[in-house]
Amino acid sequence: MINLAGRDIQHAWGKFVFTGVGLGLLIGVTLTMAGVYRGMVDDAKALLDNSCADLWVVQQGTLGPYAESSSLYDDAYRGILGMPGVTRAANVTYLTMQVRHGGQDVRAMVVGVVTGRPGEPGQPGYLVSGRRITRGHYEAVADIAAGFKLGDQIQIRRNLYTVVGLTRRMVSSSGDPMVFIPIKDAQEAQFLKDNDAIVQQRRRAAANPLFSRPGVPGLLDAIIASQSTNPYVNAVLVQIKPSLSPEEAAEPIRRWKRLQVYTREQMEGILVGKLIATSAKQIGMFLVILAIVSAAIIAFIIFTLTLGKIREIAVLKLIGTRNRTIAWMILQQALALGMIGFVVGKIAATIWAPFFPKYVLLVPQDAVSGFMVLMVICVLASLLAIRAALKVDPAEAIGG
Repeated sequence: MINLAGRDIQHAWGKFVFTGVGLGLLIGVTLTMAGVYRGMVDDAKALLDNSCADLWVVQQGTLGPYAESSSLYDDAYRGILGMPGVTRAANVTYLTMQVRHGGQDVRAMVVGVVTGRPGEPGQPGYLVSGRRITRGHYEAVADIAAGFKLGDQIQIRRNLYTVVGLTRRMVSSSGDPMVFIPIKDAQEAQFLKDNDAIVQQRRRAAANPLFSRPGVPGLLDAIIASQSTNPYVNAVLVQIKPSLSPEEAAEPIRRWKRLQVYTREQMEGILVGKLIATSAKQIGMFLVILAIVSAAIIAFIIFTLTLGKIREIAVLKLIGTRNRTIAWMILQQALALGMIGFVVGKIAATIWAPFFPKYVLLVPQDAVSGFMVLMVICVLASLLAIRAALKVDPAEAIGG
């Protein structure tokens, strides 16, 4: 039996291959969209892994420090260190901002960490070059994605910092590279008001009759002094003993310190389930739209190719070819088109993924799932062409 699909492909292989390439580019976009979502989830998990923490202690009633703002007094870690099962506790601040370098602004997450021995919560886990922060001021460790080099001078708020170390895959949940600076500098960058704001606040306080009464001496001076300090952090990162479960260590802190405590599992749920949930839904909508468009394109192509073979199909029917054989030939053509498109799409997605500004993670299970879905789409898209082929009258082979 003549294989109509194979003969047709051989007869017009150029058109068929170019059609498959065009479909493949669309499939490549689909795989890339799935990779963008996977990359967002991987960034969120990398953020938690890089914090080296078992527990996140934040302001009560908040989802901080990543999904919401959180503010704690910077001496809260002392009380937490005394809780059962706690081995280490360190203050940390997070501030996403524009870091100035060489006349350009680089969007980054500025992380304030406690300078100390390696392994302290919040510090970068490893360096690809350079050294760790050893001084209390004006040194920085940056992720290589920021584009900084060792010895570069970067500006954060009013101060200049020297890049002394470089790390890798230290990113925020949004994919922004991290820049680590000493905790005191980070507190100043995040919480300290500018000079004009402080002067205006002092004028308001001095003009307030409450602060100038004889019965409250020194109150104005106390307010002015408080405006020159930065006693706040965003969170306390806690490491616990291996023999204790995270929930067992978290419960006493919640009860006695009146603070919100999240375990690794809970914090991952916040990042994935809340922080990037809207983006995930949007990507899901794009995937559905791309699947519908792919199905429409395949259906149109296969239907057009089938209409061009009406006379040949009529001849096959005239010589006694069964409808099942004709349907299988058309289905073969649709599946071949889908396979060519998938191969082209997978290669294209692999090539252009590293050039995206955000991390694109292409995982094998997405490729397998995408291939299976594509084959189903090809089968469904060929039904219209099969229906048209089965309605062909064998007499057309004679009357044509």
